[in-house]
Amino acid sequence: MNWLTAEEALARLGTKPQTLYANVSRGRITARPDPDDPRKSLYRQDDVERLANRPQGRRPARTVAAESIAWGEPVLETSIATVADGRLLYRGQDAVTLAETATLGAVARLLWGSATEVDFAGRARARSPGMTAAYQAVAELAATDMPAAGRNRAVLLADAARTVSFLAGALAAPGTMPAHHRLAQQWGRPEAADPLRRALVLLAEHELNASTFAARVTASTGAPLSAAVLAGLAALSGPLHGTASQSMAGLVEAARRQGATLAIGAHLRQGNALPCFGHKLYPDGDVRAGALMAAFTLPPVFAELAEAGERLSGEKPNIDFALAALVGAYDLPADAPLQIFALARSVGWLAHALEQIETGTLIRPRARYVGTEPTR
Repeated sequence: MNWLTAEEALARLGTKPQTLYANVSRGRITARPDPDDPRKSLYRQDDVERLANRPQGRRPARTVAAESIAWGEPVLETSIATVADGRLLYRGQDAVTLAETATLGAVARLLWGSATEVDFAGRARARSPGMTAAYQAVAELAATDMPAAGRNRAVLLADAARTVSFLAGALAAPGTMPAHHRLAQQWGRPEAADPLRRALVLLAEHELNASTFAARVTASTGAPLSAAVLAGLAALSGPLHGTASQSMAGLVEAARRQGATLAIGAHLRQGNALPCFGHKLYPDGDVRAGALMAAFTLPPVFAELAEAGERLSGEKPNIDFALAALVGAYDLPADAPLQIFALARSVGWLAHALEQIETGTLIRPRARYVGTEPTR
């Protein structure tokens, strides 16, 4: 069996890297780590040749659209972020490298194209900080803020910073410190500040995921930026997105009772996918997870689950696993992953909202009707 490098596969296919990765995620092309450089992938030549030699006739538009909506071809252009060759890039900069030193405010400056680092301070503390307060705070803004359409960029950047400030005030302790210190203070875990900083940076943006698409569609209507963030929060609340880390709870308890290997084996024998392992955009492993877990000592049960999970499923832990491990390592609130996710990703939602507003276009796809035909 012969294997091709990414450059060779792209040359043979005549496509962009995103299309190559989409074909891998759909199972059309088999990929494996490059033995000489585990950071890169090799692609099965037979699969590449089969796709390269398929008829080049134009596929029906409905087929292209249907495939695009689920991990398929890119559906719109963005200069904000992408996943390419196993790396997460924020405006061309490696997010893992940024996570070594950057703060969420610095990443907001980069993603928003702001001239200065963004300050999220100045919001009074919520009476009962948490996700309920977060939804309420952003909803109140969305109900009273001015529409984004027709307003200049400087004003919109101020609105964006104010929206994140309100969200931070609903989740974290008040003050002028960076967001990661305020979260650590709110949870009484000052020693967790640096891992929290890394998590916020790594989660700030991830291309056109479900919540970002919801935020971007909302922004395309000219709605207030805070309304776009509210839409993102709504989508983030689902178990297939922002609350995925909570699916680890049962597996962790089972591993404590009977050991990680038996717990994972029992889970897999039931025909269930292993939660918090693998990611379609990262065939060689979610780089965000590795970068975050390198910042703290994994609790023994999570270390055992990581090893057994990869050995039995062939998939590596993803960012949701890393967030669950972070909670275990520092005894954070059970919904801390969602709170971290919400605060971090609000920066990415707003970057996409600002970019969409600049296009001046409404995102309005069509649905293909498959229901009952009208009577004649």
